[in-house]
Amino acid sequence: MHAIFFYMFAVIVVLSAIGVITASNAVHSVMWLVACFIATSGLWLLMQAEFLAIVLVLVYVGAVMVLFLFVVMMLNVKNAPLREGFTRYLPIGGVIVLTLGIEFALIFLDGRFDLNHYPVPEAYPADYSNTRELGRILFTEYVLPFELAAVLLLVAIVAAIALTLRRREGTRHQDPVQQVKVRAKDRVRLVKMPVESPKEPLNKSGRRRL
Repeated sequence: MHAIFFYMFAVIVVLSAIGVITASNAVHSVMWLVACFIATSGLWLLMQAEFLAIVLVLVYVGAVMVLFLFVVMMLNVKNAPLREGFTRYLPIGGVIVLTLGIEFALIFLDGRFDLNHYPVPEAYPADYSNTRELGRILFTEYVLPFELAAVLLLVAIVAAIALTLRRREGTRHQDPVQQVKVRAKDRVRLVKMPVESPKEPLNKSGRRRL
């Protein structure tokens, strides 16, 4: 039964991944990608990694893919300009795909990824926690790569902001430092004025004469 579910999810992942790159509509590509992520979460469940499976569904399918779907629908992406160079770059893409296919075939036919080297995971007890085990491994054995990945992501965020930041003349912006220094007595002034009665006579309608 384990092998049946594995091949079923694997076939869904491969077919949905092909649908992502072959769909003529961008919205359909996003939906195929959602199906690919859901099938991948099924593979994580077969490996008894329930935490990663639920994170993949909640974060990517529930948040990222919904954001992608809204962006694609709002931008109204036109497919004709995207497919203009398809025929011109088809030979190069075919050579790359063929090379990657041969490399994958050599790797998998070598016998290092068969069931003898990667058997079915043993059943864990009921009180086993994927979250606790993942946290223990991240902050003990892989703490240096984890911190390095965090620094790289921070640098990437700062670089993206720096590259997209554009200074335009004539635009109004606020200075938080100057806003914090503002005092009430510097901005608000109370003016007292004496009350005066009107000296001009009123006409018959009750209005002052001009």
